[in-house]
Amino acid sequence: METPMNSQFISMLTLVTKEVKRVLRIWVQTLIPPAITMSLYFLIFGTLFGKRIGEMVPGIGYIEYIAPGLIMMSVITNSYGNVVSSFFNAKIQGHIQEMLVAPMSEVSIVLGFVAGGMVRGLFVASVVSLISLFFTDLTVQHPVLTILVIIMTAAVFSLAGLVNAIFARTFDEIAIIPSFVLAPLTYLGGVFYTISLLPDFWQIVSRFNPILYMVNSMRYSMLGISDINIIDGLLMITFFFFLLLSIAILLLKKGVGIRD
Repeated sequence: METPMNSQFISMLTLVTKEVKRVLRIWVQTLIPPAITMSLYFLIFGTLFGKRIGEMVPGIGYIEYIAPGLIMMSVITNSYGNVVSSFFNAKIQGHIQEMLVAPMSEVSIVLGFVAGGMVRGLFVASVVSLISLFFTDLTVQHPVLTILVIIMTAAVFSLAGLVNAIFARTFDEIAIIPSFVLAPLTYLGGVFYTISLLPDFWQIVSRFNPILYMVNSMRYSMLGISDINIIDGLLMITFFFFLLLSIAILLLKKGVGIRD
């Protein structure tokens, strides 16, 4: 006899399978654009500007320095974009209402959509890492930590995309956060520079940017250098994961943006 727990697991696995198949089915949209974009970043910032800049920190060339940040930037944008578009489409087409009235818990729904974003984030990270090998000798000093940081960051921004999609009522509203919040925080998150170059005041301000901790956690796992303590970085990622997970589940239970 099928138990409620088994039923929840099967329903969640079904949703995960659907989301993963969606990522793979439209691979031209999910994998090719970030590959092209990151290739341009490596070519322009790494190859052209990098030759003039030289070493960002002693012993590490500029292109090698920005590689972990570019990988993390691709993970952030693609994990976020995958879930916000998938959930919003499901919402306006009525699929979410069907899930909520079915014997499927809000936790299963959240984890199902988040898994899709995480898979896309991992795929994109792999593609960008391969591309970086054409421009620099990419080193990974802490492989397990690298994978952990990528997975955790993909989960955080998949949840952020889900929260955005829950509140959004039009397609325009799902573009506001990526354009006016996510993009500035990413570019100011230490992807292209070390915050030690900034005046003391702006170094302090930068530490309020959560993406700084994710980028530097990735940089530490690959190059062994960081502007922040790696423990602080992991704690920051974990904090936002549980915060956004709780918010997403609570919003679904209350039917915000769905039953309104």
